[in-house]
This record gives sequence, structure tokens and C-alpha cells, in this order.
Amino acid sequence: MFNKDTFFLILLVFIPVSIAAHFLEWGETVVFITAAMGIVPLASFMGKATEEIAVVTGPNIGGLLNATFGNATELILAFIALKGGLVGVVKATITGSIVSNLLLVMGFSMLLGGLKFKEQKFQSTVARLNASTMNLAVIALLLPTAVQYTSSGIEEQTLQNLSVAVAVILILVYGLTLLFSMKTHAYLCEVADVGLEEGGEGEPKVNLPFWIFILLVVTLAVSVESELLVDSLEVATSELGLSALFTGVILLPIIGNAAEHATAVTVAMKDKMDLSVSVAVGSSMQIALFVAPVLVIAGWIIGQPMDLNFNPFELVAVTVAVLIANSISSDGESNWLEGSLLLATYAVVALAFFFHPVVEGMI
Repeated sequence: MFNKDTFFLILLVFIPVSIAAHFLEWGETVVFITAAMGIVPLASFMGKATEEIAVVTGPNIGGLLNATFGNATELILAFIALKGGLVGVVKATITGSIVSNLLLVMGFSMLLGGLKFKEQKFQSTVARLNASTMNLAVIALLLPTAVQYTSSGIEEQTLQNLSVAVAVILILVYGLTLLFSMKTHAYLCEVADVGLEEGGEGEPKVNLPFWIFILLVVTLAVSVESELLVDSLEVATSELGLSALFTGVILLPIIGNAAEHATAVTVAMKDKMDLSVSVAVGSSMQIALFVAPVLVIAGWIIGQPMDLNFNPFELVAVTVAVLIANSISSDGESNWLEGSLLLATYAVVALAFFFHPVVEGMI
């Protein structure tokens, strides 16, 4: 039967095609498109390998593995772009990942789940806690930009130092959220864990060395494909008539999050809305509290300074996404109309970025 796993297996053909396109010089646009398509199944297999390893390592280490590798694809892609000096694209990808998870992923999950089940419920307590955490993330992204726009002649090094300090705080907060969800208040997240094992036919036997090998191979493959994608980005987006801002905020997050999108929608259609919301909101939290700060610190270390001074329009989009997602999820219930509202908001945001003038210095 044709399902998402079969679809991802078919997409693997784009990996050798993208490599061939690069070495045979078929054009930057072909390389960009095929590399993007090749990253999609790799993200899925990375998630699958992490889940299988987590079964063996137990809930605590397994939870940490899932939390660490949940957005590994986006982190690798963003790091390679950062190493290439595409700081603007990296920032756009960070904000775009937050927006797409909260609006696109949760929107599709609530819409398709709501069409099958009239009302779906999830834990409102967890939803409110996540909302508070996302509010902190928005504040942390807003303030460095506010400092830049309300100060006259602030030095770049000063802004960099502020960003590194904020990044350290965000990583500490991320650690606290892991401690909360996996240790002190793990009972609140138990429902979200149900459904990861779709079979339900007893404890599966996991070949740990095999899945560790798969995880290493997939990580290497993601690095190669990301390198091809980033190298062809400037020429390809120009030929396709897309701005770097639109590509970073809309296209790249969809590519990196495709596997998570499929997972969230699939479990929502099985009436496991707790897990679906956990995937969507959890991924956004991880981007804001872990991926973005790690990239700031990594850029500082490798000599490619990246601060938290974002394009104001990107911050508007993130704020809008967080506000409407928090509003809709606060009652612990969802239906197809709420999903439609999230998707409509995402469509408006995507159109705004598509027609937004080209931002100087993004590439």
C-alpha cells in the first residue's frame, strides 16, 4: 500500500540525481531542486533512527535524543549556510521554521483531524505552558532587534555579545524544559508519547548498531545535500524569480520539516491530537530555544558572527504565529475551522513574504 514511507523511499532517488547534477553541471536550479527533494526523506529517516534508538536507551536518554535530533536537519542546513556567510538566510530559516510549525503543521493537523473527528482534545495545561515558553522565545528574539533600532550607532560587537548572552540563557531554559517534561512533570507528557509505536504488538526488538549506523549515514548525507543546496541557492533563487527572504522563511523550513509535518498530520488523523500538537509546538520551541542559540554561539566560534538582530518583518510574522497558535490551543480542543484559520494565516504570511521587496545583504 502506498503510504508516506513509500513516498519517502521514492524521494531517495533525488540524492544521486542531485550529486550527478552538481558534477555534470546540469545547472544550479536543477541542483537546488533535486538537493531539496533529497533532504526530505533523509529528515524522515533521521527521525525514524532516533525513535528506534530511543526505544533501547529508555525514556530519559531517549527523550533527550529525540529533543536533540528533532531538528537536526534544519540545524545542519543552517550551519552550512552560516559557514558560507549566508547569515540572513539562516535567520530567515529560523523564523520560518517557527512560523511553519505553528501555522502550517498545526493547521493541517487540526483541519484534517477535525474533518475526521468532530472535536479533538489535548492537554490544555501543557498547551498553556508551551504558550508561555514561546512567549519567552519571542521576547528573546525581539529585544536584541529593539536594542539595535532604538540605539544610535551601537557597535556590531556589542550586539554580538548581547546575542551570545541571550543565547546562553535560552539554552539554559531549553534544559529546564527538558527537565520538566522528562523528569519532574513527566506525567503531563505521557499522553504525548502514546502512539509512537504504531504497531502495538508487544515490545519490538531493535537492532541498535544498525540504527546507529543509519543515523550516522543519514547525518552525513544531510550534510552533503545541504552543501549542494546552499552552494546553488543564490543562482537558483534568482533564476526561479524568488527572493532569498521568501526562500529562507517559506521554502527551506518546509523542506527541513517535511517529515515532521507528515508525522503530525498522520497522528492527528488517528485522533492523537496530544502527540500532534506536541510535535508542532515542540519543534518550534526547539528551534527558538536550542537551534537559534546554538547557531549564534557556533557563528561566534567559527568567525561568522550571527546575532539575534532579525529583520523586523520576520519578527512580526513570528509574533503573529505565536499569538494565534496560543489563542487557538489554549482551551485544549481543536476542530477543522481552527485548522483552517491557522492555514489561512500562514497563506497570508507566505504571500506577504513573496511580495516583500528583496532584502539587501541576505545572500
